[in-house]
Amino acid sequence: MRPLSRCLGTAALAFALFAPAAHAGLFDDDEARRAILDLRQKLEQSNEQQRVRQAELNTQMLDQISQLKRSLLDLNNQLELLRADNAKLRGQGEQLGRDVAELQRQVKDLQQGVDDRMRKLEPQKVSVDGKEFAADPDEKRLYEEAMSVLRKGDFSAAASALSAFQRRYPASGYNESVQFWLGNAYYGKRDYKEAIASFRSLLSNAPDNPRSPEAMLSVANCQIELKDTKGARKTLGELVKAYPKSEAAQAGRERLASLK
Repeated sequence: MRPLSRCLGTAALAFALFAPAAHAGLFDDDEARRAILDLRQKLEQSNEQQRVRQAELNTQMLDQISQLKRSLLDLNNQLELLRADNAKLRGQGEQLGRDVAELQRQVKDLQQGVDDRMRKLEPQKVSVDGKEFAADPDEKRLYEEAMSVLRKGDFSAAASALSAFQRRYPASGYNESVQFWLGNAYYGKRDYKEAIASFRSLLSNAPDNPRSPEAMLSVANCQIELKDTKGARKTLGELVKAYPKSEAAQAGRERLASLK
């Protein structure tokens, strides 16, 4: 009995010694599981928060991308508008350049026209029978037209044109020439008295004119045509005396000899 009692006592003592250690082990496992569960829960919460945050970030990113796309689209539209405006302005600039060039051409043509008209109105320097003077464009034109008619042999029309010129320009530098050629026009139409009057007018107003000797010879010729031999002889004598070295004087001497 004694040995069995001793064994039972030993076992009881051993249980008493080891019981707290076993109980402590069970407690550690529960704490660990709770810690793991807490950690897992926290991890899941963190993951969920991360997913929510990621979703929010994705949403924000998509919004930003969408806004950026709209901004790019607006910028592109503005760029297209600027290009269109630039093209329009370029076209307007080119048209303006053409308009300015056309306006400049018109101004140049207008100025040229004004200059031409002014030149037509400005006196022009002319020379007739060695005499230089200024003549208005119309004055010069009318004289040349009258002389053109005379050269064609239309003596009546030439006489009318030269007489009209004298009336219109009584102080013209052409008048000495007009008096001489008017006498010739009258002579050509056989109006000898008017021819004599015109030639004598030149001799009276311009005795030094280079055509005066011819005018005096023409007076004598008119007198001969009028059968005024005495008058012709007198005129020829005056011609030889006044212009002895002229060709007209030489012709006058011959004519005077033929009248003897």
